[in-house]
Amino acid sequence: MKWSELSIHTTQEAVEPISNILHEAGASGVVIEDQMDLLKERESVYGEIYHLNSDDYPDEGVIIKAYLPVNSFLGETVEEIKEAVNNLLIHDIDLGKNDISISEVNEEEWATAWKKYYHPVKISERFTIVPTWETYTPVHSDELIIELDPGMAFGTGTHPTTVLCIQALERSVKENDTVVDVGTGSGVLSIASAMLGAKHVQAMDLDPVAVDAARLNTKLNKVHETVTVTQNNLLNGVEGPVDVVVANILAEVILRFAGDANQILKQDGLFITSGIILNKKAEVRNGLIEAGFEIEETVVMEDWVAFIARKK
Repeated sequence: MKWSELSIHTTQEAVEPISNILHEAGASGVVIEDQMDLLKERESVYGEIYHLNSDDYPDEGVIIKAYLPVNSFLGETVEEIKEAVNNLLIHDIDLGKNDISISEVNEEEWATAWKKYYHPVKISERFTIVPTWETYTPVHSDELIIELDPGMAFGTGTHPTTVLCIQALERSVKENDTVVDVGTGSGVLSIASAMLGAKHVQAMDLDPVAVDAARLNTKLNKVHETVTVTQNNLLNGVEGPVDVVVANILAEVILRFAGDANQILKQDGLFITSGIILNKKAEVRNGLIEAGFEIEETVVMEDWVAFIARKK
């Protein structure tokens, strides 16, 4: 089979929504090449730093590459993607250059080439995320290893928004807690919650591809008896009370169901949210307060924000 590589030159702010658009359009893989990765200083406390090849990155901004099968619908799909990306301007998302190009690649070339971007990464005091094709020996006896196979649709859980959520879960989840993971994606937050001692985790995603990926990853990490993965739209039909709700989703979506999260949480339960670009920080903070939460902790990593909010 032949594939087309769709390349979008944009900004870091637009990475999450554009990646979502590409996935919904049927993209069979997403690669993110962020020029800032070459410049930013990294804390050595959370794992190895790998040498990056500047030739793999743009001179400025971010390039998102997606892979689409070459078929009779390709032209129509590309036009729909362009329209959906341009519509992000309505939400005041900076698209930067917004240059879109397309080229053809052979399946044999891209099927494994993307793996060079992923290596074991220690992302918190206890958690290390390891791609399934990598060999890793734990450094500490209490280290928790999450194995992930990103397949063709998901990363390996090292994006700042995911890291923020896992670090927040590590500080928040207690033995025998009940957790709801909204928009689970690869299932990494649910897996982390189970490893931290949660007695039951509800992992939900509207996308059936995500549901399949999360189920596979929970089995891979031997937490499938603790984590229940279902297809669901946000918190529709979910009953509480639960101890923790976690969501790594766009700011606009968080605001849409913050009230529902409050309803299913126990008194003093926690709502952990990320996926929030820095310029949406005040808007989400105010929305959480209006929904009945007290902000206990606000954490910023690069241009991303996470909140730990407690039900009053």
